Amino acid sequence: MNDLNGRVVIVTGASKGIGKDIAMNLASKGASIVVNYNKDLEGAEEVVSYIKENGGYAVAFQSNVGIYSEAQRLIEFTYETFGKIDILINNAGVSHIGLLMDMNENEIDRLIDTNIKGVMYTSKFAIPYFLNKGKGIIINISSIWGQSGAACEAIYSATKGAVNSFTKALAKELAPSKIRVNGVAPGVINTSMNKWLSEEEKSMLIDEIPMCRFGEGNEVAEVVSFLCSEQSSYLTGQILTVDGGMI
Repeated sequence: MNDLNGRVVIVTGASKGIGKDIAMNLASKGASIVVNYNKDLEGAEEVVSYIKENGGYAVAFQSNVGIYSEAQRLIEFTYETFGKIDILINNAGVSHIGLLMDMNENEIDRLIDTNIKGVMYTSKFAIPYFLNKGKGIIINISSIWGQSGAACEAIYSATKGAVNSFTKALAKELAPSKIRVNGVAPGVINTSMNKWLSEEEKSMLIDEIPMCRFGEGNEVAEVVSFLCSEQSSYLTGQILTVDGGMI
């Protein structure tokens, strides 16, 4: 088990899905968690309650990380509350299923603002605190579609491809300052983001996965936990794919 006692971790988009599993997993290993959410207050409060009931510590904080000033507010709140920031996990993301030619400007901007700008903004504001500490960790949650692309998810795939490139570039920029930056690219995970799939579509997807099943959120969370630990101390600029062998 990775020991994260005393670590302060921000998890964006942590009120549900993979972010929820990451927050609960890291809290179980001793980290104090800032459960960031945008609209799902009830979900965020449930995550905080679960963590506290199981002996951990967490606080919920609302901000839309795709807005520059709100991303700044999240980072400043964390520092003011805990006196430090050890790990930033950029998990917040939105998806859109549909043909590119049918998407409007607002739908395109929403994906770009949350999936790309949100990662960039929170990272930008966290870096000075990491520099003052002399170390830090940033983990960006991407997607296998950022590597291979997905039909009817062209903009989503593009945003996740951008996250991958940003991760690799920022890792090189920050490595001399002992700040590690890595990414995790989940495949098809059993979360509410896939609730739109029919049973037939789920069966077809499973047929494409060599392990013959969807992944679980905690399986992604365990990879994130590894990247948070000293066990990965020489690992930076990497995108770890967690997809059951799909690509």
